[in-house]
Amino acid sequence: MAGDTGGKIRKLGDADIYPVISDGFCGRRSLIFVLEKLLVAGAGLIQLRMKNSSREELLRIACEFRKLCSERGAILIVNDFPEIAIECGADGVHLGQDDRFRENLELYRDRLIVGVSTHSFEEAMEAQTLGAGYINIGPIYPTATKTLGMKPLGLGAISQIAPKLNIHHTVMGGIKGRHIPELLSAGAKTIAMVTEITEAEDISSRFKELRGIWLAAKASL
Repeated sequence: MAGDTGGKIRKLGDADIYPVISDGFCGRRSLIFVLEKLLVAGAGLIQLRMKNSSREELLRIACEFRKLCSERGAILIVNDFPEIAIECGADGVHLGQDDRFRENLELYRDRLIVGVSTHSFEEAMEAQTLGAGYINIGPIYPTATKTLGMKPLGLGAISQIAPKLNIHHTVMGGIKGRHIPELLSAGAKTIAMVTEITEAEDISSRFKELRGIWLAAKASL
């Protein structure tokens, strides 16, 4: 990754709402349309998640995301595919537990921010020890955007894991605007959301509303 990796990790850590733009969850609108609405609204951290596309299509969209994010100074994370992240010039990659994350951390952590999905205290500690740039804790609530074959972790997982981390963390999984205050009270920092943002009728307005909820909740702690 070109530029200051540490600086970009710090910028990632400053993010409040973390939109994940995922194919199939954009309300029949294009991924690019959703991205443009979010960048106009001030989103500074974006994840591109394409599970059902060819490599060529993913690379094409990722390169367009990189161009648009660069114009607005936003951090771009590509889900699952470190080679695509490097090829398009993204800032980072987000890996699941079955994405060879241990091997990929070793290969790419000096060139990319490497985020890792974790579903337990043990997984979170392992990812931290292996050098992840950040971890995600989830799913916190029931979610229809990803099949994991596991029960939601609940708020207790955040309270258990977050105090033991010396790297940044995000939380994800079934999160709605009404959940933001209790998530922050439990120790969450950056809140990743899919359909609450990307399927909203007015994406820009919804993103701003969610940031407002986050800021109000933060101020009340």
